[in-house]
Amino acid sequence: MSEITIRTLAEDEWEQYRDMRLRALRESPDAFVADVETEEQYDEQLWRDRMNRSTRLLIRKGSESVGIASLRMDEALFDDAAELFSLWVTPELRGEGMAAKLVVAASEAAERQGARQLVYWVGTENVPAVAFASSYGFRPTEHRREPRTDAGRANGMTEEMAMVLALRR
Repeated sequence: MSEITIRTLAEDEWEQYRDMRLRALRESPDAFVADVETEEQYDEQLWRDRMNRSTRLLIRKGSESVGIASLRMDEALFDDAAELFSLWVTPELRGEGMAAKLVVAASEAAERQGARQLVYWVGTENVPAVAFASSYGFRPTEHRREPRTDAGRANGMTEEMAMVLALRR
C-alpha cells in the first residue's frame, strides 16, 4: 500500500499546482468556473500570484499527485471563516477517502490561519456533494448564490448554498 501524504505547496512549486489544476480542468471541466484553454495560456507570474492568494494543498499517493484543494480566508459571509474550494481528486481514487483527507488538511490549515469556520459552496441539487459535505460535519446556512459554472446552470441547478463547518478553535 502506498503512503498518502498531503502538503502545502510553496510559491516556487507553482508548476506542480499548475499541472494538477490543468489536469483537473481537463478531467472535470464542468466542476470549475474556469476553462483549461484559458488557464493553459497563463504565464509563470500569474501562477505565482495565484499561489500567494490562497493555500494550495496537494495530496500524493506514493510518488503520484492525485488531488488538490485550495483554501483562502474569506470573511464575506462570516467574520472568522476560510473557504475551501477547487477540491479535486483523480477519478481512479474517488471513493477511497482522498477528498476526506483534503478536507481534514484544509480544516487544520484554516485553524492555523485563525479561522473558526470553514465554508464550502455546494449546488443545492448536487445530492452527492451535499451528502459528502454533510458527512464531514458541514451544515447548510441561509446563504445562497447563483451557480458559478455554465454546467451547473445547464444542468438545471438553480442555486448553490454555503455549507459551514465549525472548527475546534
